[in-house]
Amino acid sequence: MWGACKVKVHDSLATISITLRRYLRLGATMAKSKFEYVRDFEADDTCLAHCWVVVRLDGRNFHRKFMTHVASQFASSYVFYWRDYFEDQPLLYPPGFDGRVVVYPSNQTLKDYLSWRQADCHINNLYNTVFWALIQQSGLTPVQAQGRLQGTLAADKNEILFSEFNINYNNELPMYRKGTVLIWQKVDEVMTKEIKLPTEMEGKKMAVTRTRTKPVPLHCDIIGDAFWKEHPEILDEDS
Repeated sequence: MWGACKVKVHDSLATISITLRRYLRLGATMAKSKFEYVRDFEADDTCLAHCWVVVRLDGRNFHRKFMTHVASQFASSYVFYWRDYFEDQPLLYPPGFDGRVVVYPSNQTLKDYLSWRQADCHINNLYNTVFWALIQQSGLTPVQAQGRLQGTLAADKNEILFSEFNINYNNELPMYRKGTVLIWQKVDEVMTKEIKLPTEMEGKKMAVTRTRTKPVPLHCDIIGDAFWKEHPEILDEDS
């Protein structure tokens, strides 16, 4: 339950002050895995009870407001590039994202955090695959599907998919089973450039190859050692 919310817009910098009172703290249920110990590094940032909480948003000091910049940039990019990936599906509501900054002390702890997120992706996607198959193909209601899956293990869910729907979960697209990992890679780009010599009246168009560093999406396993051996530059001190 949330209390009253006051919004005041200031000058041309579009500074917004929002004050609200929070009465109830909502928790989240996470999937269990051996990597979940990394949550111990998350600092407790719970707001004091029965106090006014003021959140100020503005368009400056992004070099000092690190997490707010990441969250706002992600939300705006989500909307901006939506049509590039979902051209025939309209965005039905304005999205919003929260975030947190967590400091991990070693390379191994960082790898375990990323492994935890990928394991969580697998657990959630396996559940959702069975859940929606029960609803869309077996005609169960959401409550019935949830009851059918309550207490089941990964092997049980795989058996339901294979025996009742002829679905081998291992044949599902890696994008759904593994999630998406973005890494910086050097990519060769071929572009057409017009080159004109001093003695020539008209320039000539030539293909020029240029190497750029760009974020590249991967859908692969990052829990094992193969990924890290193939991309040692990720954990390099100079990266």
